[in-house]
Amino acid sequence: MTAKSAAAAARATVYGYPRQGAGRELKKAIEGYWKGRVTAEALKETATELRRSTWQRLAAAGVHEVPTGDFSYYDHVLDTSVMVGAVPRRHRSAVDADALDGYFAMARGTQDVAPLEMTKWFDTNYHYLVPELGPDTVFSADSTKQVAEFKEALALGLAARPVLVGPVTYLLLAKPAPGVAADFEPLTLLDRLLPVYASVLADLRAAGAEWVQLDEPALVQDRTPADLNAAERAYRDLGALTDRPKLLVASYFDRLGDALPVLAKAPIDGLALDFTDAAAANLDALAAVGGLPGKRLVAGVVNGRNIWINDLEKSLATLGTLLGLADQVDVAASCSLLHVPIDAAAERDIDPQILRWLAFAQQKTGEIVTLAKGLAQGTDTIAAELAANRADLASRAGSAITHDPAVRARAAAVTDADGRRSQPYTERATAQRAHLGLPLLPTTTIGSFPQTTELRAARADLRAGRIDTAGYEQRIENEIREVISFQEKTGIDVLVHGEPERNDMVQYFAEQLTGYLATQHGWVQSYGTRYVRPPVLAGDISRPEPMTVRWTSYANSLTERPVKGMLTGPVTMLAWSFVRDDQPLGDTARQVALALRDEVNDLEEAGTSVIQVDEPALRETLPLRSADRPAYLDWATESFRLTTSGVRPDTQIHTHMCYAEFGDIVQAIDDLDADVISLEAARSHMQVARELAEHGYPREAGPGVYDIHSPRVPSADEAAALLRKGLEAIPAERLWVNPDCGLKTRGWPETRASLENLVAAARTVRGELSAS
Repeated sequence: MTAKSAAAAARATVYGYPRQGAGRELKKAIEGYWKGRVTAEALKETATELRRSTWQRLAAAGVHEVPTGDFSYYDHVLDTSVMVGAVPRRHRSAVDADALDGYFAMARGTQDVAPLEMTKWFDTNYHYLVPELGPDTVFSADSTKQVAEFKEALALGLAARPVLVGPVTYLLLAKPAPGVAADFEPLTLLDRLLPVYASVLADLRAAGAEWVQLDEPALVQDRTPADLNAAERAYRDLGALTDRPKLLVASYFDRLGDALPVLAKAPIDGLALDFTDAAAANLDALAAVGGLPGKRLVAGVVNGRNIWINDLEKSLATLGTLLGLADQVDVAASCSLLHVPIDAAAERDIDPQILRWLAFAQQKTGEIVTLAKGLAQGTDTIAAELAANRADLASRAGSAITHDPAVRARAAAVTDADGRRSQPYTERATAQRAHLGLPLLPTTTIGSFPQTTELRAARADLRAGRIDTAGYEQRIENEIREVISFQEKTGIDVLVHGEPERNDMVQYFAEQLTGYLATQHGWVQSYGTRYVRPPVLAGDISRPEPMTVRWTSYANSLTERPVKGMLTGPVTMLAWSFVRDDQPLGDTARQVALALRDEVNDLEEAGTSVIQVDEPALRETLPLRSADRPAYLDWATESFRLTTSGVRPDTQIHTHMCYAEFGDIVQAIDDLDADVISLEAARSHMQVARELAEHGYPREAGPGVYDIHSPRVPSADEAAALLRKGLEAIPAERLWVNPDCGLKTRGWPETRASLENLVAAARTVRGELSAS
């Protein structure tokens, strides 16, 4: 096929779309179902309508082939576990009794049964449910969901492409089931899994699917020869099937590297690659292997993870280069649009000029369609769009919002000494123990307490003018008093004010820093029914005035016990925002760190002796390729130290991380030089405590003993058992007792019971230690 005819064949498509609905209808329906206010049938009707409206919107925009199967009630990896029959033994009776309730039990747990572990989806802020597999795992195909959703799209008269998590990525994301040896490799189950995928593919083909997309993002990470051999075998065997649709294997988030020639040679029908800046090397690599003769290439040239408008002319140049490398070149985003909000046009409070710099899922779909039209029909057909795009890009580049000379001068003046504490940890620890007077195994929480309906109503009342600022602040003071009183009565040693004034741990600060933009409708799924509104980091960052001192000082006035000041760290401020793409991330992190440093110093000056700077995103932002990690960790750890190093030796600096694999960043955790770190550990059964011990981590740590992402209340005995396991790795004088994460998403009844059990567990184990 000539380049000209390949261009004529260019079509627009996407790999996936936000699931929640413009008004978060899915979240409301699912949570209503959990509370018994919404029937299963009503929930299913809501889901069906959301799928229908999404597909029709995509088709109306000009998308040739809509994705199916990417919709989920909770998580697409959990859906894959159901599809292949990998239901943990402890959940089988629940699934057998009621498939929907059993599904949610795997995701959330019950009072009697723990849920699946949850962790980050590659380097995004989306969380997936980790499959649990072992040598005795028996897979079985259940294509019900995938076939039904595909048929829904067909019934609407749409061309559709089912999307599945690929078999290699599924196994690489899995972990050994409880009771299985830790060195068990789930990838050894590949030959057992492939027939199940073959069966699902046959069912989809029978339903009328011409193409099926198999997502293999795990292949953009550093992979061993065994991993690559598994990928070769998987697609050799699946490609050799006679009763199958055409196979499109998709990768995203980074360059494909050594896996690209493996997939290029495989007997599959197409390859989807990321061609955004993060994966620009894919273009040269594809050319080096001779392209994809006779195959389809889906080119991800629109960034599916950030919200800035595309440089259409740059993308067209990339697409033009690709035309000679495949028989058919189609246009897509770099990954599923799950990771961006739905529609920028819904924003009413952002300056119209700035709004033209932003592209959410709906706008990105328009960009994809425009690029496909330009590629297929020539740039003259999109001349107006190109001219408007050039003007918008120039407007952003020349804006005063993006360049503040004072901020840049301050960042340029930073020295190495600014990022170092005045004394080493051993000396600081002595000073802090004398100053704070805490018991062995001190108890604390991570920061937030339940965000009640009353608190959300108070914020809504303030925005609507139904109450004035004084009335709102009185409600916040009342809540802080209750939170402090509860903690004192429960016996917690280091208290928090509960963060009742905060809407979100990043947004709250972003709204008070220059250079950030806040959205009203920019919701993005974090996990399950948890949605966040990432702020937009649009320009240079500074802090006009203190952000947390007033409420922390008020809480301190109510108690003789230490109250932690609570801040979100610079890496997390970046990771959970939509970051600017016009300067290096390290430069932006330094600006944020300097603004937070001012806040830390003001908290200390106001009498706060314990300050927690949360960095849950340090691991999730870790580059997927090891070669890219040292540079990232250098600026990430430097920005944390720059935030925290201006305090006295007797001020205790805490940090917190959750829901990630920590083993490969333990040295970076050490390099933060925090006095105390708290980490998720309950679902992973204290794995991180062992990893810290193996590293020789010298500071204090609080591996969580209460999984807050589940509604179940852990008993005091259960918490004590986890605490004893933690003591096997961390000495008692350096071990803290705390939940896995903040309590914002939990209700008060379960929070009270769980924290009372946590304190009881700490007392029990203290008693055991004193008696030994």
